[in-house]
Amino acid sequence: MKEETQRHRRRMQRHKAVVDAAIARATVDRGIVVVLTGNGKGKSSSGFGMVARALGHGFQVGIVQFIKGSFSTGEETFFRRFPEVQYHVMGTGFTWETQDKVQDIAAAEMTWRQAEALLNDAKIALVLLDELNIILKLGYLPIERVLETLAKRPPQQHVVITGRAAPQALIEVADTVTEMNVVKHAFQAGIKAQKGIEL
Repeated sequence: MKEETQRHRRRMQRHKAVVDAAIARATVDRGIVVVLTGNGKGKSSSGFGMVARALGHGFQVGIVQFIKGSFSTGEETFFRRFPEVQYHVMGTGFTWETQDKVQDIAAAEMTWRQAEALLNDAKIALVLLDELNIILKLGYLPIERVLETLAKRPPQQHVVITGRAAPQALIEVADTVTEMNVVKHAFQAGIKAQKGIEL
């Protein structure tokens, strides 16, 4: 048992040395762009988790939800309670519900203008652009405009972008990209969306 304990300690010491060296090399201090994409559940949930983390540090936060908005969600009800949060929702709901491309493009344009205001405000430490990837995939906003705004944002501002099918151009400029994949989902078994889980 003693030998096993010593082996474990040596492994952990080597691991600590590797981690400490990586931390020492990370000297750049600036805002980052995080992209959460893929077909799996948890993209928006992860983004809102970062919002909670930012609020815990006393930061000002901006939230812009694209696509969603025809029904109330738990995150909207919760985060609107905080005076440090500016919360905007596109409000038209899912595109398969509206079935009106012209209306959806106009709504996306209006909502993006709200996002641009947040991305130009140095007081906002973190901006969550929830489901923006869907808007880009559908061609409701030009990717070039989004990339230009991201490039010109305040240097310390963090941006989290969620949604399936993130465009390659966005992935290339992002600092952190996570793709979430489906292994199993309750909806596939006929279980409806649940409050506190999907809503």
